[in-house]
Amino acid sequence: MYSDDDLEAVIAAGVVDRQSIERMRDFLARSSRTSAVDEEHFRLITGFNDIFVSIACVLLLVALGWIGQAIPIGLQNGPRPLGGLFVAAASWGLAEMFTARRRMALPSILLLLGFVGGLFALTGSALAAMLDNVDAERLDRTIGTLVIAGSALVAGGGAWLHWRRFHVPITVAAGAGSGVAVLLALIVSIVPDLQDRLAVPAFIGGLAVFGLAMRWDMSDPKRETRRADVAFWLHLLAAPLIVHPVFAMMGLLQGGVGLGGASVVVALYIAMGLVALAIDRRALMVSALAYVLYALSELFREFGAVSLNIALTALVLGSALLMLSAYWPNVRAAVLAALPEGLRARLPEAHHPDPTLAHPA
Repeated sequence: MYSDDDLEAVIAAGVVDRQSIERMRDFLARSSRTSAVDEEHFRLITGFNDIFVSIACVLLLVALGWIGQAIPIGLQNGPRPLGGLFVAAASWGLAEMFTARRRMALPSILLLLGFVGGLFALTGSALAAMLDNVDAERLDRTIGTLVIAGSALVAGGGAWLHWRRFHVPITVAAGAGSGVAVLLALIVSIVPDLQDRLAVPAFIGGLAVFGLAMRWDMSDPKRETRRADVAFWLHLLAAPLIVHPVFAMMGLLQGGVGLGGASVVVALYIAMGLVALAIDRRALMVSALAYVLYALSELFREFGAVSLNIALTALVLGSALLMLSAYWPNVRAAVLAALPEGLRARLPEAHHPDPTLAHPA
């Protein structure tokens, strides 16, 4: 299967003109009774070779990190930054082959995560080693949060460099996540008493990430370029950053979810579902699904269905999501019709619902 980036490269090379590509997209959309936007395509694998290369990359990076951790620098029991250095360097080098030259999606994602994670570990170990050679586990809480902030800042800078070189869509989400981590760590370092009250700034960070995702989405409403893939990963990041703080502030993550708490969880998820329908992003719902599963499972447990609580939760949610998937164009058209014209014009176009679904035989 060819990605939109591949098709854009074909157009740029002059092999096929843009009108022919657009006619092909329209034909495929009609033949599948849906639209390219509604399908929410993003590139993950193009063949089993992607999985094969990904397994090899993971094995290599784990081995390099393990070896690096076994090489002490300074004190025998002090931080060991070489593991992060080896992983980051190897991830960048492998990306030159499998991202820049081979354009393999899944290995590119893993190598980006390896590079950013390696930089985070490298910077954290190096900063901890410079702080009077004190073991990181015994650092003062304020100094520890500053180490986290510095590590996240370097990781975010590395993500920016990686984006400039390779343009892997998930890179922007990695940079945004690093930015939120820097913000939260700085807040704790300045006001240590807020360590257990980070729900509000985390929620604000989630809204900021969601706003960034919408900016990328609105720049490509037809979802034909890499910008749509960037928005996809940002939506995956934004959802838990929004949902988790809300549940934490309500005390729903400490167990004992009653009928009222479960009702709030379901209402919040329905609200997110309406937003997902409006912007045509299923990723927003999937990323928050774990919280709804937990809340409903606890609710069934409260009503005495201890042995079947997980099965009943899966049954209810699975059935609801399958129905929504089947009728997605129809429900989305109804949601968009209720929005103001100015907002509707900035969202992906509403396509005609499938008549075979609206009026089943």
